[in-house]
Amino acid sequence: MKKVFILGGTGFLGYFTTKELLKRGYQVSTVSLPPMPAEDLLPKEVECTLGDINAMTDEEILEMLKDVYGVVYAAGADERVVPDAPAMKFFYEANVRPTQRLARLAKQAGVEKFVLYGSYFAHFAEKWTDLPIMQNPYPRTRLLQEEVACMEGEGGMDVTTIRLPYIFGVMPGRMPLWTMFVDRVKGKDFVPVLGGGTAMVTAQQVAEATIGAMEHGEHRGKYAICGINMKHSDFHQLVADALGQSETKIAVLPLEQIKPAMEQMDAETAAAGKEHGIHMSVAAEVQDRDCYLDPADTMPILKYNEDDVLASIVETLHKCVEG
Repeated sequence: MKKVFILGGTGFLGYFTTKELLKRGYQVSTVSLPPMPAEDLLPKEVECTLGDINAMTDEEILEMLKDVYGVVYAAGADERVVPDAPAMKFFYEANVRPTQRLARLAKQAGVEKFVLYGSYFAHFAEKWTDLPIMQNPYPRTRLLQEEVACMEGEGGMDVTTIRLPYIFGVMPGRMPLWTMFVDRVKGKDFVPVLGGGTAMVTAQQVAEATIGAMEHGEHRGKYAICGINMKHSDFHQLVADALGQSETKIAVLPLEQIKPAMEQMDAETAAAGKEHGIHMSVAAEVQDRDCYLDPADTMPILKYNEDDVLASIVETLHKCVEG
């Protein structure tokens, strides 16, 4: 029976991945930040340690990685965090350095497979070179995170990245992050959005793709996964529907109308000594485009299944509304 170590096993994606690994006959161990989101969250057969892996010694980590076949890196900071400027340093310290250390120790311990949860912003930073996505702290450090993990694995450990879009699902003890969208629409008669759209998956699909990356992925493989694609206007309409706001108008506005306000937000953020991982003005340009992905590019390789993403979105939004 192969053993998989998950960094962040009590988190949203770690939880779903743990369940899927157990279902497929893997042993699972995890280190996660306290507190436990819900009592009896994980089955008793999971070796769960609550603590900060960055505070542990190399020797302690090597002991935990003994006889481990695969590592799943399901931790770190995402673009919702607005740190003190410069944000590049924050995301480097939060995502790049810890990933490099764990990948180095994993290879030293004899781990064969290392799966990193990344972001589809890395995919679009490479694809849309006419936009300054690559120069923004969050996408740039995500790309560096992928690269250092792959370099640490060279010659002995396969490193793959799952580049994640919008993800939906519910779990015990944690409120979905989509509450911020509910708050944006709640009580509003008029909600402006940009004309683009985004790829979406369920947490279950992420779990299946993770195991697929371990079992079928290639070293240095970077897999931008997708279940469905949806316009931002349609998603915000689902939010309004979940709130029971039948009179709310979701209005698609041109980029030129919204971008000045985003630039002003960037200026105010900078004046406060903070910096977004993706500057609001750049985020607006991205949201004006279709950040769409083709499931056919990754499903046959990683062998994750189609899922009812729309039903998962509705379930997730209802949990956000109910609080």
